[in-house]
Amino acid sequence: MPPLGVAQSGDLPLTGLPYTPSLETKFLDRAADPCVDFYKFACGNWSKLNPIPPDQPRWDVYGKLTTENMQYLWGLLRQLGNSGANRTANEQKIGDYFAACMDEDAIEKAGTRPIADALRQIAALDRTSDLAPLLARLHMGSNRAERYLFGFGSSQDFADSERVIAFASAGGLGLPDRDYYVKTDAKSVETRARYLEFVARLLRLAGDSDAAARSEAETIMAIETDLAKASLTRVELRDPYNLFHKLSRAEAEKLTPHFGWPEYWKTLGLAAPDVVNVTEPAFYKEMEKLLAARPVGDWRTYLRWHLLSDRAPYLGKAFVEADFDFNNKYLRGVKEMEPRWKRCVRRVDRDLGEALGEVFVAHTFTPETKASAVAMTREIEQAMETDIRQIAWMGDATKQKALEKLHGVVNKIGYPDHWRDYSSVDIVAGDYAGDALRCAAFETHRDLNKIGKPVDRGEWGMTPPTVNAYYDPQMNDINFPAGVLEPPLYDPKMDDAPNYGNTGATIGHELTHGFDDEGRQFDAHGNLKDWWTKQDADAFVQRAACVSNQYSQYTVVDDVKINGKLTLGEDVADLGGTLLAYMAWKEATKDKTLAPADGFTPDQRFFIGMAQWACGEERPESKRLHALTDSHSPDEYRIKGVVSNLPEFGKAFSCKAGDPMVRANACRVW
Repeated sequence: MPPLGVAQSGDLPLTGLPYTPSLETKFLDRAADPCVDFYKFACGNWSKLNPIPPDQPRWDVYGKLTTENMQYLWGLLRQLGNSGANRTANEQKIGDYFAACMDEDAIEKAGTRPIADALRQIAALDRTSDLAPLLARLHMGSNRAERYLFGFGSSQDFADSERVIAFASAGGLGLPDRDYYVKTDAKSVETRARYLEFVARLLRLAGDSDAAARSEAETIMAIETDLAKASLTRVELRDPYNLFHKLSRAEAEKLTPHFGWPEYWKTLGLAAPDVVNVTEPAFYKEMEKLLAARPVGDWRTYLRWHLLSDRAPYLGKAFVEADFDFNNKYLRGVKEMEPRWKRCVRRVDRDLGEALGEVFVAHTFTPETKASAVAMTREIEQAMETDIRQIAWMGDATKQKALEKLHGVVNKIGYPDHWRDYSSVDIVAGDYAGDALRCAAFETHRDLNKIGKPVDRGEWGMTPPTVNAYYDPQMNDINFPAGVLEPPLYDPKMDDAPNYGNTGATIGHELTHGFDDEGRQFDAHGNLKDWWTKQDADAFVQRAACVSNQYSQYTVVDDVKINGKLTLGEDVADLGGTLLAYMAWKEATKDKTLAPADGFTPDQRFFIGMAQWACGEERPESKRLHALTDSHSPDEYRIKGVVSNLPEFGKAFSCKAGDPMVRANACRVW
C-alpha cells in the first residue's frame, strides 16, 4: 500500500507518514503484570508517546489513523482546489467545496447573509398551522435535520427488509441526549445552566438584547425538556420492537392533528406515503400537545435557535467559537479548536464522501489488501459456523436458523461496487454556505426518493476513508471501509498473530453483532422476526446478563459507571469477535511452525495485537459524555473485560486463578 502523505506549505509534494506496526513494542509497559492489568501492559506507554492533542477530546489508534488519512486527503484536496488543474467533474466538486470552506475571509465577510432567507421565513411564521412547510424547508437544508423538532426520512421496513418506507423519528433537542434534561445530579444541573448560556450567546450574536436572549433561552429549554421527557432512553432505543410502529397515512395524520403532514410532504417534493413508521409515538403525542398549547412566538424562538445552532459552523468566527466553546470545550474538554483544514476535510467527506472516497481508494487501497481482507473474513465466518455447531446451550432448531443467517451475511470490503452519482449537486466556487446547503438538499432528496422503492443492498453507510466498520442488521452485511484496513490496524508487513488479533477481532466483532442482543432479533433476510425457541432465547438472555453485569461494575470517571445495558451489544461483540478471530487464526496456521518474536509467543502476540487497537486516552469530560451516549465501553475495559473471560488468554500469559485478568465465573455468549 502506498504511504500516505502530509500536506506541506507551498507546492505539494506529499511526504510519507510514520509507519506504525500492528504490534508496537514501544507502547508496552513491561513493568506491568499482564495478568493484573493487561491494558496497561499492552498500552501503558501509548499516552507518553502520543499525548492527547489539544484539539481532540480523545486520542487513540483509531483517532491517530483518522488524522493521518485526513492529512493525506488534505494534500489531495489542496491540489484539486486549484481551478486551473485538469479535474474530473467529481474532482472539481470536492476541490471547490474544500477551497470555499478554507476561505475564512469570504466567510467572515458574508456574516449572517447565508441564513438571512431562513431567518426571514421563521420570522414570517404567524400561525402554528403554517409550521409544516417551514419545517420541511429547514429539514431539506440540513444534515442534522432531526434537530428541528423531529426527524423524517427513509429506511427498510422492519417487517419486509426488501421494502423502503417512510420513518418519522424523535428529535428536537440541542443537548447530546435526553438524559441531560432529566437527570438531577449536580453535573447535569450545571450542564443545563451552561447550555442556557450557550443558547443566549448565539441569540445575542444574531442581534438580540441580553434580556431577550435569556428569556428566549428559557423558552427553548422548556420546549426541549418536554420533548426529552417523551423520548426513549438510549437503552430503550436498542430494542427494535420499541421503534416499530407502522401507521397508515391517515393514522399518522391523526396522531398529530395540529401538524400539517400533507403540506410537509408536498414541500419536500414527496408523494404522501401510504405508511409511516413512527418510531416513538409517545414523542409525537407530546409534540401534538406542545403544538396545541404553545403560542406561535415560542415556535419562532425555538426554530430560530436551532437554525443558528445548526448553521453556526458555516458562519463567521464568533459563531464558530461559540459553538466550539460549548459543544467541544465544555462538553468534551477539548482545549483548542481543530485547525481549519481538518474541519474542511471532514465536511467534504461528510457531504461528498463517495466522490472523495473514489479518489482516496485510487491512491491508497490495493487489490491485494482487499483480497487478503476478504480471505480473513471468510475464515472468521467459518470459525463462527464451527462455533455455532458446537454451542451446547443452543438447540438444533435455533442453530439451523443461526447458520442460515450466518450464510446470508454479505461482506463489503473497501468501497462500493458502484459510486454515488453527484452530477446533480451544484458546487459553486467561493460559496461555502451555499454549497453546504445544496449538499444537504441533495442528500435529503436522495434519501426520500428511496421511499416506495426496492432496497439498494449495495449502498454503504460509511465513506471509504473512514477508520471504522459496522454491521447492518437489516441488510445483514458487514462493512469495512478502506480507511480501516491500513497499518497499524491491518499490517501486511506483520506476522499473522497480531493481524488476526487486531483486524481479525474487528471482523469477528462486526459478525457477532448479527447475533448480539439487538442483531439476533433480525433473521437472515434482515426482517424483525423471532427465530429463537423460548428455551434458547432465555439461555441467551442469561448469558448476556453475565456480560452486562460484569461491565456495569467498571468505573468510567468519578462516580460514573458503565451502563452495561447500553453497551451490551458492543461488549458481546468484543468478546465473541476476539474468540472467533483466535479460532480462525489457529485454523489458518495449524500447519505452520510459529516462532516467538520480540520476546513473545505467537499466542501472546495475538492478544497484544488485539489490545493495541484500543491504545488511547480520553479527557474526563469526554468520558462523562460517552458514558451517557456511547454504546461502546471505554477502550481499557473493551480489552480487560474481554481477556478476563478467555481461558486462552490466561494460558498464554500463565495467569493464575485469582488474578484480576482471570474471572472466576467467566462470561461467554458466542
